[in-house]
Amino acid sequence: KELKKLAREGCWAVSHGLRAQVYHQLLQQVPCHRVTPDAPVYRDVVSRLFGKLSVNSHPLPEFLEGCSMPTYCLNPEGVTALKKILICVGSLFPDITYSPILPSLVALLLHYSEDEAQCFENISRLLASNAPHTSYIDQSFLAHQASCMTFGDLANKHCPAAHKLIAGTSENVFEVYSEWLSWLFQDLPFRYAIRVFDVYLLEGQKVLYRIALALLKQYRLLVTSSELEGTDIKADLQAFVQNIAEHVSVDKLLERAFGIRLFSRKEIWLLQMANRKALMERGINMVQSRQSVHLAVDVQSFSSSTVTAQEMRIIWSWIPERFSLFPPLLLFSTSEDGCSLQRFYTCCEGYEPTVLLIKTAEGEVCGAFLSSDWSERKKSGTTSGFFGTGECFVFTVRPEAEKYEWVLIKKPELAKAVPRSRQRSPSPRACSSPDGSTSSNHLTVPVPQRKGRLSPFLAIRHFLLPSKTASMFMSGSREGIVIGGGGGQALSLDANLLWGHTEHCETFDNPPLCQENFKVQLLEVWGFQ
Repeated sequence: KELKKLAREGCWAVSHGLRAQVYHQLLQQVPCHRVTPDAPVYRDVVSRLFGKLSVNSHPLPEFLEGCSMPTYCLNPEGVTALKKILICVGSLFPDITYSPILPSLVALLLHYSEDEAQCFENISRLLASNAPHTSYIDQSFLAHQASCMTFGDLANKHCPAAHKLIAGTSENVFEVYSEWLSWLFQDLPFRYAIRVFDVYLLEGQKVLYRIALALLKQYRLLVTSSELEGTDIKADLQAFVQNIAEHVSVDKLLERAFGIRLFSRKEIWLLQMANRKALMERGINMVQSRQSVHLAVDVQSFSSSTVTAQEMRIIWSWIPERFSLFPPLLLFSTSEDGCSLQRFYTCCEGYEPTVLLIKTAEGEVCGAFLSSDWSERKKSGTTSGFFGTGECFVFTVRPEAEKYEWVLIKKPELAKAVPRSRQRSPSPRACSSPDGSTSSNHLTVPVPQRKGRLSPFLAIRHFLLPSKTASMFMSGSREGIVIGGGGGQALSLDANLLWGHTEHCETFDNPPLCQENFKVQLLEVWGFQ
């Protein structure tokens, strides 16, 4: 904790020699899963590979194809050393297939190494690290993609205003987020990047997420959607990061970054693993580009009677990235399947997650992202128990697009962890009913029992919650469906799917999503192909 405090405050930034000493000691303590190549090995490999030949006679490793090569003020001798180290890494770490931030990390470390051999030894330790739930350097296209998706998930949760701005002005929000690591280790000026490197060596990839989110929040403070109309937001963000010194000092940036309350390192790691799994299920290989993966809502082919393709893209930008890889699939529509609750259940069971869209007779559009299969309602018997996970959210589309997440994501202080001895799965008797009544003073968020559940970072966290802000995500019975509870219901629909009601609820801390008592003109449920 003391070291983290020193790094965050920049205590060794005042002395080049001190920083060099700290870096070497920190890197020598990184736990590794195998004996890593050291300085003597490097000298031997350099002698064998180059002999008297110039470094320029050797191509850079394939895993750097298409990657930029920041040099951070290195002189020509330093640039040569950078290339030699990368070529040797390619020779001694044949499993690396894609690693775009590696050149930046080596270039930064070279400034604080005795020689290139020591730099190689230390970067090898980061590459071979096996610290639990602490990733340092992505080494494949798949891992890099998963990190980009995880950043998208975190931006969606922690920077909703910036995310909304980007989703509204960019055709492909995921393509914008795929540059997040380049902001830190390519676009930031040297004196900012090296302070990022200080904390990164101590805290791993989680700290990079924090700082990139702080940059995104700062960017949002300076721009409006009208200013961004017709501009390339990806290039605009890059220019903003390159000129960050005009807007915020490095100390203030880090202070804001560490003020962001992220999930734990283990939870972020689990989310990253879930994103990886989704990419593999989609058949993503080492040569596909991110852009071809993420345009899931095709403007030309998408057709809905409730929302436009552009509105659906905004909704798709809100959902967890591992699902937004997949195009929308219409499961149920009152215009085609009739106004039958039983038919609704029949069409939707077996699919999770789903997106519910409602168009009212007044032309307003609202809905919900529902993380669990509607068949889960049967496990509650006739008690109308609530189910779902903390990834559920409700939203409005028309007249204004707005998302309302689980209140604990915005206000984690409302929950306290349950001691291990008291963790339990909730029984139907302990669940709240749709009217908000409850048979116990505290409820536990349901812990998913099935493998491959949707909410990896929330499923492992057990909360003790006041009943009014408990896990009242979704509920279904013969009488109707309810989404959100506690002091009110975010959305409720009758058994004929003709009439509905909306009000503030404490689960999502939302205002009424449309006119409080409304007539349903059209209802659609979308799944994921």
